[in-house]
Amino acid sequence: MAITASRAAVFLDKDGTLVENVPYNVDPDRITLLPGALEGLRLLHGAGLPLIVISNQSGVARDYFPEQALEAVRARLNELLGAAGIELAGFYYCPHLPEAAVSRYAVECDCRKPQPGLFLRAARELDLDCTRSWAIGDILHDVEAGHRAGCRTVLLDNGHETEWELSPLRTPDLVCADLTQAAGLILARCLEQASHPGVTEVRA
Repeated sequence: MAITASRAAVFLDKDGTLVENVPYNVDPDRITLLPGALEGLRLLHGAGLPLIVISNQSGVARDYFPEQALEAVRARLNELLGAAGIELAGFYYCPHLPEAAVSRYAVECDCRKPQPGLFLRAARELDLDCTRSWAIGDILHDVEAGHRAGCRTVLLDNGHETEWELSPLRTPDLVCADLTQAAGLILARCLEQASHPGVTEVRA
């Protein structure tokens, strides 16, 4: 079944959501997909939902690795997913940190989650509707950023969120164990949405 829903999309955190959380890793050989990730992404991609990675990468600002190293990360993700017939529509990252070791990255930006800047940039560049889209992450900063952008949100409750500072912006719409469960629930909501005005097509 394919779903086209007025440019709905799924925004995905990278570390701890899509791939194993290896802090500040840019070594392609150490990038591995989390259990349930491939199955979930296959469902979402098969339904026609664009998949966009949204990631904080303060290792650049901390001078742990150059910004150019993230190209190898992007290439590795495309390789892993492409082998399963899954295509990423976008890969967006924030290299900033206010207390950065590298002065040109030491800025108060609007793209470092929980700010929504990367979501809004992707929506502009890829012609997406955030209000019809979903954001998935493993910590509440991901949830807050998604809500600030206008998305509905999923928290993967896999032990990575430790502070649990809740507020209306930081309360997820759904809580799931992994991306497979998240995909199933998102697609169910998309099918419900298909009965509302503004959805262009649902086909089996």
